[in-house]
Amino acid sequence: MQKRANHLLPTEAATSLASTSGTADEAATGIRVSNGRVVEANGNDFVMRGVNHPHAWYTDRTGSLADIKAKDANTVRVVLSSGHHWPMTSAAEVSTIVRLCKRNRLICVLEVHDTTGYGEVSGAATLSEAADYWIKVKSALQGQEKYVVINIGNEPHGNKDYERWTSDTSAAIRKLRGAGFRHAIMVDAPNWGQDWSGTMRNDARTVFVDDPNRNTIFSIHMYGVYEAAATVRDYLDFFVSAGLPIVIGEFGDWHTDGDPDEDAMMATAERLSLGYLGWSWSGNTGGYLDMVDNFNANSLTGWGRRIFRGTDGIAATAKEATIYAGGGTSGGRTGGNGGTVPRGYLYA
Repeated sequence: MQKRANHLLPTEAATSLASTSGTADEAATGIRVSNGRVVEANGNDFVMRGVNHPHAWYTDRTGSLADIKAKDANTVRVVLSSGHHWPMTSAAEVSTIVRLCKRNRLICVLEVHDTTGYGEVSGAATLSEAADYWIKVKSALQGQEKYVVINIGNEPHGNKDYERWTSDTSAAIRKLRGAGFRHAIMVDAPNWGQDWSGTMRNDARTVFVDDPNRNTIFSIHMYGVYEAAATVRDYLDFFVSAGLPIVIGEFGDWHTDGDPDEDAMMATAERLSLGYLGWSWSGNTGGYLDMVDNFNANSLTGWGRRIFRGTDGIAATAKEATIYAGGGTSGGRTGGNGGTVPRGYLYA
């Protein structure tokens, strides 16, 4: 997320969404949407509790997946690159990431980051180009539907021409379905992920039914637009009431565009049994929004302590995916950007 526009998130959608059963089509497999909920292949509810990891910028830090698991996360959202802004994450790399997620008993949300701020960032990839990338690396993803969610593209529209989000998102989903992808697909909101315009909120039903598999999960990124607890609750309650699957795909305890209410986000997600994925493990310029210092799992920052150990945090609420049953979970819980990154864009 780059910047905050001088607009308020609407408290009601311009067009109401009727409740939908959201039952996945027969073509869907593995992790899927059922009755507005994210479930595993066996139908068990799956509530994501985890963090983002910046693989594309730190390809040598694959050991972080084990560290993230050791902090009780059940999911990791992994930054990949389609080759538009950074070197392309190859199919071999994707295979390695998926293998390590499975070894560490994590559900793997894979995202293309090059789409961030399309329309405002020169050279940003389109959602169609992101879909082309997924098709290129399809060999690494086939058969992994029980373990992998495909997040087509990070924050795919900035604050310019965001009205295209609906048609662009639907077209990218159809392209992937046409190429034979049966995975759950996650889609980020426009407006640098924050949807201050209500575009995703208003048009989510349209995008959902445009997916032939009815297997699309919506992702909101909550930063400075979500300073007020009421705004957080209103947005998430809306999707749940509409029977549409929603997760908080990114959020933090502070942002240059405002002071997001992370307590309200985590509490509301827990109340509604919705997933959340905090930004980010480590590697941000100057430690901004890092959960651990310099990838050292034994050195939690204040933000890391909050999200892992605090009220409604990961350690207290995460439950391991049942696909990994038999791995010794306890009490229902899981067991045990800097450098070359242009963080001036605040690519969170």
